[in-house]
Amino acid sequence: MKKEKVIVIGAGLCGLYTAFLLQKKGIEVLILEANTRIGGRIKTITGTTAVTMEMGATWFGNQHRHLLEVLHILELPYFRQHTKGISLFETMSFVPPQKFEISDSKEPSFRIVGGTATLIEKLVSEIGLQHIKTQTKIIAIKEQNNQLIVTDSSGSSYSADKVISTIPPNLLVNSVIFEPKLPDNFTQLAKKTHTWMGESIKFAVEYKTPFWKQNNYSGTLFSQASIIQEMYDHSTADNSGFALKGFLNGGTAVLSFEERKEKVIAQLTTFFGPEASDYVAYYESVWREEPLTFQPYEQLVLAHQNNGHSLFKTPLLNEKLYVSGAETANQNPGYMDGAIFAAKTIASQF
Repeated sequence: MKKEKVIVIGAGLCGLYTAFLLQKKGIEVLILEANTRIGGRIKTITGTTAVTMEMGATWFGNQHRHLLEVLHILELPYFRQHTKGISLFETMSFVPPQKFEISDSKEPSFRIVGGTATLIEKLVSEIGLQHIKTQTKIIAIKEQNNQLIVTDSSGSSYSADKVISTIPPNLLVNSVIFEPKLPDNFTQLAKKTHTWMGESIKFAVEYKTPFWKQNNYSGTLFSQASIIQEMYDHSTADNSGFALKGFLNGGTAVLSFEERKEKVIAQLTTFFGPEASDYVAYYESVWREEPLTFQPYEQLVLAHQNNGHSLFKTPLLNEKLYVSGAETANQNPGYMDGAIFAAKTIASQF
C-alpha cells in the first residue's frame, strides 16, 4: 500500500514533533521551512566563552507535562533555573530598586541542559535531515485532483495528500494564497490570533564571571521604569559559562541596536556596579523584525487572543489542510508545551 504523503510547513518545535509522531506511524513526511535555520522560535546562540543563550523559547515548569514527557522520551536532561540570592524590583527610575528573595518553595522553572536547541537537534536527528528542506517559503496552496499542490517562492511545487501548517495563523493567511479561498470566518479569526513571541525583544549579556552571584545577587530583575523589564541568571548547567538574559521593553524596538545596548549596560551597571560594564558581548533578537515569524496585525490583538480557538480544530480544503502550531493548542498555547500538545493533537488524527 502506498504511504500517505504529508507536507508539514514549518520546522519549529511543533512541525518537527508532528513529523516525528507521523513517522512513528509509518507516514512519509516532508518538512518545508522558509528560514535558513531549523527551530522556529527556539533560537539558541553560543557565545565566545561557550555559554549558550536563548533568544527564543527558554523556560518550562512541572505543569508542562507534554514537554516533560518528550524530554523523557528523547532522554534530554534539564535543570532548575537559578534564583538564589537577592532579586531586584524597580518601580520608578528615581527610586532605588526593592530587594527581595525568591523562596525555594516557589514552583521552579527549568531549562534544558546545553540549550533549548538540543531538543531541536535531537528531533532533527530522529526525523532525518533528508526529510527537511530549508529556504523554502510557501506562497501558494492549491487543491487539485484530490491532492494539495504547494508552491514555494522559487516556483517549485510539491504535491501531498495532506498538508499541516505549523506557522502562526496570522502569518499563514497573510503570506499564502489559497485556491479555493479559505472560509472568511477562518481567515478573520487567523488575523486576530496572537503570535507568541511576536512583540518580544530578547537580550543576553555574556560575561567571563558570574559576578552577580559572587555578590549574592540572583540575577533576577523586574523593572517598570527601565529598558530591561525582566531578567534572569543564564549561566550554563555546569556553571562553566555565564550570562544575564531577559526581555526588553517592547517599545524600544524603535531604537537602534547600539542605543538599546547602551541603555542595557547602563541599567546593569546602576544595579550591579562597575563589573556589569566589563562584558564579553551583547546579543538580542527583535522578534517583530523576523518576517518569517511575525506578521503585523491589522488591528489590536491582545496576548493569547484566540489561541486555542475551536475553529482551528477543523481541517480545511476538504479535510486536506490542517492548521496547527503553538497558537492553536488549547493547553498552554504559545509555549513549548503548547507546541507539543498541538503536534500530538494533529498526529492523533492520522
